[in-house]
Amino acid sequence: MKITMVGTGYVGLVSGACFADFGHDVKCVDKDQNKIDLLLQHVMPIFEPGLEDLVARNMAAGRLSFTTDLSDAVRGADAVFIAVGTPSRRGDGHADLSYVHTAAAEIGRVLDGFTVIVDKSTVPVGTGDEVERIIREVNPDADFGVVSNPEFLREGAAIDDFKRPDRVVIGSDDPRSLSVMRDIYRPLYINRSPIIEMSRRAAELTKYAGNAFLATKITFINEIADLCEKVGADVQDVARGIGLDGRIGSKFLHAGPGYGGSCFPKDTLALLKTAQDYEAPQRIIEAVVAVNDTRKRAMGRKVITAMGGDVRGRTVAVLGLTFKPNTDDMRDSPAIAVVQTLQDAGATIRAFDPEGQEQARKMLENIEYCEDAYDAMKGADALVIITEWDVFRALDLKRAKELLSQPVLVDLRNIYPREQVEAAGFTYTAVGR
Repeated sequence: MKITMVGTGYVGLVSGACFADFGHDVKCVDKDQNKIDLLLQHVMPIFEPGLEDLVARNMAAGRLSFTTDLSDAVRGADAVFIAVGTPSRRGDGHADLSYVHTAAAEIGRVLDGFTVIVDKSTVPVGTGDEVERIIREVNPDADFGVVSNPEFLREGAAIDDFKRPDRVVIGSDDPRSLSVMRDIYRPLYINRSPIIEMSRRAAELTKYAGNAFLATKITFINEIADLCEKVGADVQDVARGIGLDGRIGSKFLHAGPGYGGSCFPKDTLALLKTAQDYEAPQRIIEAVVAVNDTRKRAMGRKVITAMGGDVRGRTVAVLGLTFKPNTDDMRDSPAIAVVQTLQDAGATIRAFDPEGQEQARKMLENIEYCEDAYDAMKGADALVIITEWDVFRALDLKRAKELLSQPVLVDLRNIYPREQVEAAGFTYTAVGR
C-alpha cells in the first residue's frame, strides 16, 4: 500500500516508520525543511528507543522517504494520514484544530483517485465530519473517505505498542475505506491484534475516554497515597492488593507526583470542553484535572518539609526532569512545578536528566545542569528523584551520602526500599509510604 503521513512529529514519525517496516511504501511530509533535512541524515527530532535504527533501515530499503512536497506525496496514495499537533488552544482549553483543518484543505486540493483520509491526530468528536466538509469544499469532485484511527502509543515504548497493539480502532461506516484500512493493518493479523471497527465519532471519543480513564487511575492512587501517609499504610501494598483484581489491573497504580506529558493533560482538558459543548458534564474528569494540577506543587512543598521547612539559600539535587523515563518530552512534566516551587521558596537547583536537559533548558531557568547524577549531588542539601530513569534505580548510596552536605533523600517515585536507604544513613521521604 502507498501511504502518506502528514506530520513528522511523535505520532507521524513513529507510525510512518512502523508502516514502512510492515512493507508499505511510506512518504512522510512536513513543512519544516530543517526537520526534513535532518531526518534525511538520520537525525531524529525526538528521543524514542529504537526509532533511529528503524528509520535508517527502512530508508535504506527504499520504503520510507521524507519530503516537504505535499502534492507529490499525496498523488497516488491509497491513504493519507493526518498526524499533526492538536495542542490545547490558548484561552479556552479546547483542542486547537487549526493544523488539522489546514492539512485537510491542502490534501483535498491535490487528491487524485479514491483516497482514504485518516485522522491519526487526537481530535474531538466531530472532527472527521469537519475534515470531510473542508475537503468537499475545496474539491467538490474528490473521491475519498474519512476515517478516524486514533493512536495509542506510549512514549518510550511506541514501536512495540505500534507493532503489538492491544487493539487497533478504526472509525468508519464506508465499505471502501474499511477495505483499505484492513489492508494497511493486515500485517498485525499474524499477532492476532484485535481490529475494532466502529463509527467515526465513537472512534474519536474512544481515544479521549481511554486517556481520561488512565489519568483517573493515576490520580486515584495518588490520593490513596496521601491517605496512606496519614494512617500509616504503604501505598505500594494497597496498589498491589487492588491491582491483582482482574477488574482493576495493576497498570497505572504507581503513586507519584502526578501525570504529565503530551497526552493526558491536554486530552482530559479537551474532553471536558467537548462535554461542556454538548451539555454532558464529566464531573469525575473535572476532579481528576483539578487534583493533578494541585498535586505537582504539593510535591515541591513535600520536599521543603523533608528539608525542615526552609530551603532558602539551600541547594537541591534533582534527578529526572522529563515526565516519564525513555523520552525527552518535558511537556507538563511534574518536575517543572516541583522545581519552580523550590525556586520560589529560595532554593538553588542542580539537575540531571539522561535525555531531557536540552528541552528542559527551554522551560526552566536558573538551573545548573549537570553531567550525571553524582555531579548533581555535589554539595547539595537534599537529593530528589522525580523521574524513574533506570540509571537512578541503583545509585551508590554510600557515594551519594559523601557528596551531599545533608543525607536527605526524597523519592517521589518510590523506587527505593526505605530500609535500604535508612540503613545507608539517609533521612528518607517517599510517597504514600
